[in-house]
Amino acid sequence: MSWGRAGAGDWLIAVCVAATLLVTGLSEHRPAGNAAILGLVALVAGGLALAARRRAPVAVLAVTGVCAVGHQAAGFDVPAVAYLFAVYAAVRAGHRAVTVAGSVAVLAALPLAALLTGPYDVSAALAQARGVLEVAWLVAAGAAGEALRQAEQRAEEAERGREETARRRAGEERLRIARELHDSLTHQIAVIKVQAEVAVHVARRRGEDVPPALLAIQEAGREAARELRATLRVLRDDDTAPPRGLDDVGELVERARATGLEATLTIGGPRRDVPAAVSRAAYRIVQESLTNIVRHSAAATAAVTIDCRPDTLAIRVDDDGTATPGGVTVPGVGLLGMRERVAALGGRLRAEPRGEGGFTVQAELPVEPNP
Repeated sequence: MSWGRAGAGDWLIAVCVAATLLVTGLSEHRPAGNAAILGLVALVAGGLALAARRRAPVAVLAVTGVCAVGHQAAGFDVPAVAYLFAVYAAVRAGHRAVTVAGSVAVLAALPLAALLTGPYDVSAALAQARGVLEVAWLVAAGAAGEALRQAEQRAEEAERGREETARRRAGEERLRIARELHDSLTHQIAVIKVQAEVAVHVARRRGEDVPPALLAIQEAGREAARELRATLRVLRDDDTAPPRGLDDVGELVERARATGLEATLTIGGPRRDVPAAVSRAAYRIVQESLTNIVRHSAAATAAVTIDCRPDTLAIRVDDDGTATPGGVTVPGVGLLGMRERVAALGGRLRAEPRGEGGFTVQAELPVEPNP
């Protein structure tokens, strides 16, 4: 259970403290009367207020302080245990200055409240106040809260440091792979592409028929060069580059239209902020789907639909290509990459031919992190 969210444990502690204070107060055999009733109410209220100490530590600090002074004024010489819990919770939440100021006020008010219980002198009242709330216990409660607060901060900083180190190492690895690919493949692909284009050009100038194999080599060289450039851009797309996400899906559709594909984009549901990883995955899914349609499906139309649901981002890409349910569909690297992205986010992906013809890619990405 996270700090800042009340649960069954908080109520259990609050009820136990309230019961302990009530039993202690009743064991004093105070005479009945309105003051005694108010004092018992203050004992119980101070204990039960602890149930909200995680959500509202400052408010609980004030309530338990007033209750401590109240039951002291009613004649119940009971230690202010509830206030000690409240001091611990407030300091742990980071409200040190407010806790110190409130504690000084409570310590000053307790002797005055003790004077109301009978004709005591000031020294006796001060001694009684010290018995109600020892300064040492107060300091110990605050010190315990501060120690745990600092321990939690160090744990959070260590976690952030580990995440930053992992991101940095992943970025360095991407750049290393990009350099290796650039150094080892770019030159060879460029040579193949140029040599094939020169051979096709020379054959056409001579009026000779260009062999189909040579044209295939020329086209393969161009495609390999484009793919390599795209891969290098992805590998070098580190955290300093503007991330691609939902806001950029429209550009993908426009780019697909420029190839002659009749592509449409429909966004339904109220727009809301989604995690960056979900937004980026949605962009990549639409990008890969449209790329596959343009290259492999022989489709004339494509429809991209994004549905913004309360807890899910639903993506669907349909085309009217040549895929059929009985056909052979070999999953490529792009489709496998989509599956990995969706699985990493705890979502679901379905990519298959439709009964009436064409291909459909459906993804559901949770917009809240999986516990």
